[in-house]
Amino acid sequence: MLKILEDLVTLARERKSNPIAGSYTNKLLEDKSLAKEKVLEEINELIEAVEQDTNKIHEAGDVFYHLIMYLERNGIKIEEVMKELSKRRK
Repeated sequence: MLKILEDLVTLARERKSNPIAGSYTNKLLEDKSLAKEKVLEEINELIEAVEQDTNKIHEAGDVFYHLIMYLERNGIKIEEVMKELSKRRK
């Protein structure tokens, strides 16, 4: 189940190393303000979808995708985030 999240991280890292012209993923990885804007936009859309009980799964997927791209764009490794979360378990 979590393999798809690993695949998104791999995609981001591959695109950083080997950009593809016109790729939306590359646009997010190259443009810090766009990446930030999209994370905020997608979180708001998810909140609205939950409140209206519509399109929740689609919007949650958008949040995961954009958050992973934002983290990678800013040099925040998901592995480190997972370590942090692991330390918080009680």
